[in-house]
Amino acid sequence: MITVTQATATAGALKRLADQGVSVWLDDLSRRRIESGGLAGLVRTRNVVGVTTNPSIFQAAIGSGEGYDEQLADLATRGVTVDEAVRMMTTADVRAAADVLREVYDATGGRDGRVSIEVDPRLAHDTRATVAEARQLAWLVDRPNVMIKIPATRAGLPAITEVIGAGISVNVTLIFSLERYAEVMDAYLAGLERARAAGLDLAGIHSVASFFVSRVDTEIDKRLTLLGTEEALALRGRAALANARLAYEAYERVFAGDRFTALAGARANPQRPLWASTGVKDPAFRDTLYVEELVAPGTVNTMPEATLDAAADHGDVRGDTVTGGYAQARADLAAVERLGVPYDEVVEQLEQEGVAKFEDAWRDLLGAVTKSLDSKGVDGE
Repeated sequence: MITVTQATATAGALKRLADQGVSVWLDDLSRRRIESGGLAGLVRTRNVVGVTTNPSIFQAAIGSGEGYDEQLADLATRGVTVDEAVRMMTTADVRAAADVLREVYDATGGRDGRVSIEVDPRLAHDTRATVAEARQLAWLVDRPNVMIKIPATRAGLPAITEVIGAGISVNVTLIFSLERYAEVMDAYLAGLERARAAGLDLAGIHSVASFFVSRVDTEIDKRLTLLGTEEALALRGRAALANARLAYEAYERVFAGDRFTALAGARANPQRPLWASTGVKDPAFRDTLYVEELVAPGTVNTMPEATLDAAADHGDVRGDTVTGGYAQARADLAAVERLGVPYDEVVEQLEQEGVAKFEDAWRDLLGAVTKSLDSKGVDGE
């Protein structure tokens, strides 16, 4: 178990992030990372205070086979379906990671020390199935510091409200557009209102809204590069930051408003913005771009380990880089639009692609586990 002293022992840029009100979460998990003490080490030395997972992360971890042989053999002996096998393995990892982070959770009053697990991405367009899956995952992990990830699809919005209303903490994922983000915040507030009406203690309900960053630049910059003009090329690497900064402006407005103020009187927590997809895809950009340029109080930055290491090694954390930049952010997005790159089309495309990528990763994971179960002598189907 990590002590509170160890969990807060940090240095350099990651410590400065924490001092600025940014919670550092790791965007990765594997059984080997847990059992080797690697996750505990990151909590101790890298100021990591949370973990996020997704189908791609589990596909890479379980697909490698490391650390899963004994459980796979037991599952094969029981003759479970491949879907059950995957859920038993992923929830076991999340439960173990939640135990590693439990003292952080206790020390921060539930704000951090969180581990997220996503509903089956094949359910992204089915509200009722998403709610049922979220309840099941919360029951299977059985830890107070779990967060259930629900995608911000059209069908996901009412699921968010219902799951929050049941007192289950939620990480809303795959947010790309400012319009959808406004709907996500509304769904969260509606869930809190439902929970309050049911007599639940709002203090125990937490949520983050995962606003994806680098994928926005990847798509918009591709289109700007095709245009090839001096003006277009000068805008590369600016759209994603502009999008995220305007999301933070919306967050400030909503959670300073009358609707949340009434809920805060019942001990409700704001839904923190979480910067996701913070690994830089373009080698022309600084590898810590989406860390250094998205520093604002009350946020979470979930980083793949390479980004975490880069931030620790040479991150330049110089204070709040968000709240003073709203006018420039609006100007940058407007400039992109003027060049014929349609914002609404891009973010809609990214949402569809995001769901599809997670579905593909989940199917790959099911295929790998099926082969493993078969190799143990039992048909996983």
